[in-house]
Amino acid sequence: MTEERRAEGKSAMTEPTTERPEAAAPAEYSLRFPDSWWHLDLDPSTRDASIRRRIEAQVEKAPQLTREQVDGLIRSTRRIAREAHAQGALRASGMLRILHAGSGPLVLSATTVVLRISVPEEQAEDLADLVMAAGVQLGTEAEGTGLPAGEVELVELPHAGAAGRISRVEDVNYQGTRVPTAVRHTLVPVPHTHDYLVIASSTPNVDLAEQFYEVFDAIAESLRFDGRADTTDAAGPAAGAADGSPMGETEQEK
Repeated sequence: MTEERRAEGKSAMTEPTTERPEAAAPAEYSLRFPDSWWHLDLDPSTRDASIRRRIEAQVEKAPQLTREQVDGLIRSTRRIAREAHAQGALRASGMLRILHAGSGPLVLSATTVVLRISVPEEQAEDLADLVMAAGVQLGTEAEGTGLPAGEVELVELPHAGAAGRISRVEDVNYQGTRVPTAVRHTLVPVPHTHDYLVIASSTPNVDLAEQFYEVFDAIAESLRFDGRADTTDAAGPAAGAADGSPMGETEQEK
């Protein structure tokens, strides 16, 4: 198990403020990831080379992938890291696994980006209101696309309490190509603040969305705001549903 600590940042979506957080506000959070997941370097000065090295190392055991496929994986991962940095993400993690299938290699990939956002004072801060508004927005955005409207629900996280969960399949426009992507976002109120922690997970493996959703849920359900790592196997068999790994890495954020 590895442990990582870094300085806390706010999402680019956060409204500027001069107010200091309340003294009771949690100083850190922790999340657990499967052992096969790795930290995406978000630093603009190093991320391109770092991501290339990581992808190249991952595909060494899959020589059946073409150079074009490998370069496509590198470009898409760099895009995710670039967008996460632009949003002020606290953390981005990913996984890549290549399976041998009868018709050729099957590439499994997923990412989780963690953001902290503030709700403007003039807007409702109630979790149920935010989730309901998200549901209406999903339905509006899905009209005429041929994609399902998605689902929103209120859930209870074992260590962090009430949360909102948003699931949908959306078309991501990447360099003019529409890539269907299954996403699941978990929206968690940060205690004693007006902020929310957003655990945004996604995978292009839409046919395996339900299996990946189990992994995404296991990551979100490991969330703690007191900074103490959850050392129990909270993910259970779900963590291996998509990548065959137990929950192992603990990430802490101050």
